[in-house]
Amino acid sequence: MASTKESDNASNTPSSPKNVYKDPDDGRQRFLLELEFVQCLANPTYIHYLAQNRYFEDEAFIGYLKYLQYWQRPEYIKFIMYPHCLYFLELLQNASFRNAMAHPVNKELAHRQQFFFWKNYRNNRLKFILPKPPPEPVVAPAPLPPAAVPPQVAMPPVPASTIAMTTASPAPSSALSPMPYSLPPGSALAKNDMRNSGIDRRKRKYERSLT
Repeated sequence: MASTKESDNASNTPSSPKNVYKDPDDGRQRFLLELEFVQCLANPTYIHYLAQNRYFEDEAFIGYLKYLQYWQRPEYIKFIMYPHCLYFLELLQNASFRNAMAHPVNKELAHRQQFFFWKNYRNNRLKFILPKPPPEPVVAPAPLPPAAVPPQVAMPPVPASTIAMTTASPAPSSALSPMPYSLPPGSALAKNDMRNSGIDRRKRKYERSLT
């Protein structure tokens, strides 16, 4: 009875797997293969090849891309030599990006943007890493030298008589007459009048007749 019960219990228990796969090299070969495939995703041309051959239409392959996201963990990311592969791996989780990469124009656009990033990455990174130099002090312009003033020579003192003569200027005379033969104004000479001369002659004749 006991043996029959033991046999029944053994039949009811699930059978343990007998052929469990175990990597012969403790997963080293698998690690290298997955590392190589993930880093191939850094090439937009390779992603375009996968899209052209309809790998992105396979649900198993989409699940494999989700599985490969463990390479973003710190213990695995140190083995990555091309960090762009992790960026494209994240984009490949989106169905619209997978469909867009099937077109050559989008492939060229992604490749061109990647080239510009590599070209300017070092200069852009140095802007944030290197300390910024202090601003240069603003130098004020030097003041202009004062204009050279010629030395003033002391004049000798002027006598008082000279000062009186120079200060007492005569009153301005009246303007000269435009007539060239006229007498100057204020003259005591009598004007040469014909009537006056005739009267004087008669007076002299009269005086002579009386004497």
